[in-house]
Amino acid sequence: MLSSASKPVIGLTTYLEYARFGVWETAAVVLHRQYVDATSAAGGVPVLLPFGDAVELAGVIDGLVLVGGPDIEPARYGAPAHTTTVSRPGRDAAEFDLLDAAIIAGVPVLGVCRGMQLINVAFGGTLTQHLPESVGTTDHQPAVATFGESTVRLADGSRVADILGPETTARCYHHQAVADLGPGLRPVGWAADGTVEALEAVGDRFVIGVQWHPEQQSDDVRLFAALVAAAERYRKEKA
Repeated sequence: MLSSASKPVIGLTTYLEYARFGVWETAAVVLHRQYVDATSAAGGVPVLLPFGDAVELAGVIDGLVLVGGPDIEPARYGAPAHTTTVSRPGRDAAEFDLLDAAIIAGVPVLGVCRGMQLINVAFGGTLTQHLPESVGTTDHQPAVATFGESTVRLADGSRVADILGPETTARCYHHQAVADLGPGLRPVGWAADGTVEALEAVGDRFVIGVQWHPEQQSDDVRLFAALVAAAERYRKEKA
């Protein structure tokens, strides 16, 4: 059983997409392997979460990673869809419910790229739907399937800065970003062009979002290790 695992169980959200493997082409629950590897390297037990009962899923994990993926449906923050926006309403519904259940239960949360945007919208914030129109460059998403690289300045005294230091080199792949910050959150990381690249919940809760992709930096799993450490504390408290 998951509850008897010797290490913290970290739930990873997943994509529901059509995929080809072996002789099959079918709907599949899939995830980039880098998330699994980073979680394992950080000392956690990675578990891929299908879409399902949010309360049940939140009840069997010690930590949660909201992974990257398609855009959040703009109707969730009261905006019409931009022509470049591509969303998956079914995935949105499942992950918003899961995040709500995790926060109510006190489960530590790390949001990656889309995951950070989902946290912001869940807290009542909004998104810029096509960043190049705001900042005038495509540096955050240089080309299809090509990561950009930028230096992110982190706020002194923030949880993220305590983990990574005053700045970090980030691999990013996003064309959307935080516009209005949700109540209960604070921005703690910025790209050179002012784009919010990290946020966290106000107070003692471990709810962190980063706009970049730390799972792509296999030599630096500090964010995942911090989540695992928080998950271990949570696990002991609920025992």
